[in-house]
Parts: sequence; structure tokens; C-alpha cells
Amino acid sequence: MEAKQWTVQIYIDEDGDDTSAKAVLITRDGMSLSGTGRAHRNPADQAIAEIGDELAASRALADLADKLAVVTQHDIDRFVEAPTPKWSW
Repeated sequence: MEAKQWTVQIYIDEDGDDTSAKAVLITRDGMSLSGTGRAHRNPADQAIAEIGDELAASRALADLADKLAVVTQHDIDRFVEAPTPKWSW
């Protein structure tokens, strides 16, 4: 059995106290799907860039996961027949 590999790339952009991230999934057959996430540092908090990066990236991945679940449900609805009820009245 051949192992499949999908790639997720995360792009992070910082602008002052705002961090945005984009997670892009690319499947072996060329399907591409993306999710986005944002983080904003409270001015009272220490400026630690990694925290904003991690938070924005985690939100982008969560958004990507939600979108992938929608695509999956759409595929299930398209390709799987609904079972015929076995009961009668």
C-alpha cells in the first residue's frame, strides 16, 4: 500500500500588534484549500512574536479543518447513497 502525503504550508504576516496566517492544503491530486487566522496582541502584554504566530497559525489550521470537513460532507452527499428505510407502515 502506498502512503499518501498532503502538504500544508503556513504563511504568517505581522503588522505591528496584528498577526495573520494563511494555511494552504495541497493534496497529491492537486486540490488546494486554505484557511485563515488572525491574532492581535493586547498592548499591555509583552511583545513575543512567537505567541502571535502560534495563535494565528492555530486559528488558520482550525479554519482549514472546518473547510475540509465541509468538502468531505459534500463528497459524502454526492457519492454515498442514502440507505433505504427497512420499515413499513
